[in-house]
Amino acid sequence: MLTPNLLTLYVGNLEISTTFYEKLLDRAPVTTFPHYVSFEFDNGLYLSLWSKKAKNFVSDGTGHRFELSFLVEGDDSVMSIYEKWQAHSVNIEQPLHEAVFGLTFVATDPDGHRIRVSTPDE
Repeated sequence: MLTPNLLTLYVGNLEISTTFYEKLLDRAPVTTFPHYVSFEFDNGLYLSLWSKKAKNFVSDGTGHRFELSFLVEGDDSVMSIYEKWQAHSVNIEQPLHEAVFGLTFVATDPDGHRIRVSTPDE
């Protein structure tokens, strides 16, 4: 049985994106190569950033039809992260609001990838 353990985002500027995610996630990458870095989460999931400038990089398609989502416990946690990210000048695409599943907001990274924070649905 396959279990996903790695999400990869293609980025235009690896240095800018690495700095962005270091601040956002409060952690340094665990793997660093000239055109690739990865961050490890406490649950064993990895988030990697792969430079579109890497040798032999090939990817068809355009647009961002994917969200990196963080489910956090309680509205206070969502609001706290929202305020922290605003203080770090993270671009907020969709401000804090009540959705059908609870309190949420959406930010974007330097390449336009969507990052959602919300409470788990019940």
